[in-house]
Amino acid sequence: MDAASVEMICERAGFTRGAFYSNFESKNELFLALITQLAGAKLDEVAVRVRDLPTSAMTDPGSLVRQVVGVSLGDRMEPQLFSELRTQALRDPELAAAYLSWQDAMAGRVEGIIRHVVDVYGLRLRLPVPDAARLLVDVSDDTCTRATLEGRPAEEVSGLMNDRLERIVGILVEPA
Repeated sequence: MDAASVEMICERAGFTRGAFYSNFESKNELFLALITQLAGAKLDEVAVRVRDLPTSAMTDPGSLVRQVVGVSLGDRMEPQLFSELRTQALRDPELAAAYLSWQDAMAGRVEGIIRHVVDVYGLRLRLPVPDAARLLVDVSDDTCTRATLEGRPAEEVSGLMNDRLERIVGILVEPA
């Protein structure tokens, strides 16, 4: 983020500097908007998948995770982008507040998906839904970051994330 100037960003996007500043106050705001859009699109996909599942789809919590979350991160869900923004947020209190707000919003979206699944399948969780949502978001983030740091390819990162989520959901859901 630091290396990319506003001018470079505008040139690459085909916009003027004025157009940039009419939409964003800073590069930080641009990058936050970008990860909001990327993460939101991925959560939209998951929400649609959850909504479209037949009630007979639940054989066990792990199968539900495979059917709902068991997709790749996508070409544009780069853990490096999220890590870069998080690193900037550690240095900038204003960006930190915006980043935490974004992270809370994403956990809120996951919470809504979990509530839907709990309601449709009559599941009982060992944790309150907001805590379960935060745990799943944190595990996903940590898994993606670590696997990326280890140099694993994107499809392997997705597989590891899905495996960990499946195990965590198995622990979170109380037996019937």
